[in-house]
Amino acid sequence: MPKMKTKRGAAKRFKRTGSGKLVRASGWKQHKLEKKNPKRRRALRAGKLIDKADVARIRVLVPYL
Repeated sequence: MPKMKTKRGAAKRFKRTGSGKLVRASGWKQHKLEKKNPKRRRALRAGKLIDKADVARIRVLVPYL
């Protein structure tokens, strides 16, 4: 049986936490930042956990992450 291939685009977008959960970056932080207040911009730096409903779908994309 050959090895499963990792989807490289997905591998760049997700990380695994110490407990094994998947983390993604926040959206809404690319442009038009002048009108977003500093508290909101700081909050968008933090990673978000992948929703439980999506975890199985994403593990297929990054099997060895």
